[in-house]
Amino acid sequence: MIAEFDIQRPDCKIRQASQDKIDNLNKPKGSLGALEEIALQLCLVQQTLSPKLKHPCHLLLGGDHGIEKEGVSQSPREVTWQQMINFTNGGGGVNMFCRQHGFDLKLIDCGVDYDLSSYSAIRDCKIDYGTADFLYGPAMTEVQYLEALENGRALADECIDEGCNILSIGEMGIANTSPSSIWMSLMGNIPLDECIGAGSGLDSKGIEHKKQVLEKAVEKFLTEYPEPTDEEIITYFGGFEMVTAIGAMLQAASRGAVVLVDGFIMSACALAATRLYPESRDYMIFCHCGDESGHRRMLELLNAKPLLSLGLRLGEGTGALCAYPIIESSVRMINEMNNFQNAKITKYF
Repeated sequence: MIAEFDIQRPDCKIRQASQDKIDNLNKPKGSLGALEEIALQLCLVQQTLSPKLKHPCHLLLGGDHGIEKEGVSQSPREVTWQQMINFTNGGGGVNMFCRQHGFDLKLIDCGVDYDLSSYSAIRDCKIDYGTADFLYGPAMTEVQYLEALENGRALADECIDEGCNILSIGEMGIANTSPSSIWMSLMGNIPLDECIGAGSGLDSKGIEHKKQVLEKAVEKFLTEYPEPTDEEIITYFGGFEMVTAIGAMLQAASRGAVVLVDGFIMSACALAATRLYPESRDYMIFCHCGDESGHRRMLELLNAKPLLSLGLRLGEGTGALCAYPIIESSVRMINEMNNFQNAKITKYF
C-alpha cells in the first residue's frame, strides 16, 4: 500500500574528515557537546565539511479528528479553524517564531472541518472535513492515506525546489494527541496508559475518560487486525495532517534535506516515518521534549536526544523553531571557529 520513497543513508566516507575538523577546532575535544553532534550530522547529510542552512521553511498542517467528538480533548474542534485563520493574520505563536528566525511559513489545510477556501494564504490540500471517528472504524481510507502522503511529498518538493535544505513541520489539529498516543503504544509496544497525557489541558478525570475511549478503540482495532502492519495502524488512527507530515518528512529525507522534529505529535509522525523507512532517521534533528506524558519515552524509541526541554505544549512546530538558533550555532562553529594550527595554539588533548 505504501507510496515509494527513495531514501538512502548518507555516505559515511566523509565522517572521519568531518569529525577531525570538529575535533581540531580550538577548543577541548567534545566541549561544545550537542553542537558538535549536530555539525557532524549536517556534514553527513550535506556531504560537505562546510554545511550551510538555506531558505528554512515551516509547514503548518491543519486537520481535524473524528475522535474529538468523544470528549478526549479539552479544546473544542472549532479551535482548529479559528487558529488557522488567526495564522493568516500573523497572530499565532508559529507566526512570531517564523518571523524571528527567518522561516518561510506555509499554511496548509489538510483536513480542517471548516471551509477555508476564501483565505488565500491557506493552501487547499483538504482531503475531507476531518477524519472519521476511529472509535467505530478507520479514521481514513487507504486512498485518503495515500493522498495525504502524496500531498506531503509535493509540499516538501516545493520547499526544496525553492532552495530549502532545512524543513520544520508543525500541526494544528484538536485531539491529535489521541492518535499520537495510540501510534506510540502500538508501534513501540508500550502499554497505552503510559502513552496518554493531558493534551491541551485535561484534568485527571478527563485523562481517565480519554484512556477509556482510546482503550476501547484499540481493542476493536486489534480484533479486526490481530497482527497489524504499521500502515494499517497509521491509516486506522491517524489524522490527515499527520500523514501529510509523514510524507513531507520522507520526501525531505529522500532529497537530502534536514527535518526538524517538534513535540509529541510530530515525534509520533517521525516514529511512523522511521518505521516505514528507517533510513529517514538520519535526516532528523529532534528539537524539543514537551510535557505530554510519554514524550520522553517516545524519543527513546527513536534514539533521540532533544535539544530543548522548555515545557512547551503549544504544538504548531514552535519547539522546532525555538531550537533553530542552536542549529545555526553548530554551523557557525564548524565554519567560523579557528583550528589549533592556524591559531598557533598548542593542541592540549
